[in-house]
Amino acid sequence: MDNNNLIFPEVVNHFNVYNRADKLVGITGEISLAELSAMTATISGAGILGEYTTAVIGMFQSMSQEIPFRMVNKEYFELIDASQQAEIVLRSSVQNVNKSTGGTLSTQAMRIVFRGRPSAIKLGQLKQADLMNASVTLELTYMLLELGGEKKLELDKLNEIYVVNGKDLLADIRKQC
Repeated sequence: MDNNNLIFPEVVNHFNVYNRADKLVGITGEISLAELSAMTATISGAGILGEYTTAVIGMFQSMSQEIPFRMVNKEYFELIDASQQAEIVLRSSVQNVNKSTGGTLSTQAMRIVFRGRPSAIKLGQLKQADLMNASVTLELTYMLLELGGEKKLELDKLNEIYVVNGKDLLADIRKQC
């Protein structure tokens, strides 16, 4: 029996947000991660009963990532410089439970990296004794997700890289083109 099947993730125990180098303490409480939607084509013709939709490997629609800020600070303004790509790194600890040992807990590192340029800037609101709830939305050209130090997903739109679970899905296509 594979012991890894008996271990499953429970919760994100803790996380921190970084720009290219610095920890951004207290900027946010929650980040909803970007959605990847494949570009598709409808296939029909002789030998096919009707039609179906196929995803084009490595091609994705526009992706955006909103980074909420409790308050506007100097790091906020570093992200809205449209002349360069911003980079956000999320480092988290995922808490796991092992069913075979009666619930022994362990943790595993998860790292998520986003790169992109600002496409929306929300300064938030001013209210006495309250948060501003500002945000910056980045149009993403790069996304990476590592789990336990292993690359699980990497999408680099500018450099034609699409890796899933360690497999480079565009390697043959880059050679052919």
